[in-house]
Amino acid sequence: MKKKNPIEEARRYVDNAKKTLKENGELNPQTNRYEDPKYVRAAGNYLWHGVLIALDAVFNVRNDKRTRVNINAYEEAVSKRDIKLLGWVTDGYQIMHLYMNYDGIQSKKVCDNGFQIANRIIDRCEKMIA
Repeated sequence: MKKKNPIEEARRYVDNAKKTLKENGELNPQTNRYEDPKYVRAAGNYLWHGVLIALDAVFNVRNDKRTRVNINAYEEAVSKRDIKLLGWVTDGYQIMHLYMNYDGIQSKKVCDNGFQIANRIIDRCEKMIA
């Protein structure tokens, strides 16, 4: 089986997150909030996993793919190479993983910010690979 390009795979996760919110996440135009936190959680999970795939492609943080890696290990590895990326990773962890995935925050503005940061991180990782 051919191994997929990690950046393409990361972008596929972002696309899945976008599709999840577009197809299932009913947006209340009056409040600019998603009605059901379930789909926000799913989108946040997809986004964060996509970011981790991109980060794993650049930084050798996770030796065993079956184990969990603490965010501090990613932050430490990133801080040695790219301080701007470090800020995005820290913000991304808060927004995608904690606010969206765990808390199910329903604000469209917060979710849009999560997508923006995910794309920035993946784009930056792509440049670091090249």
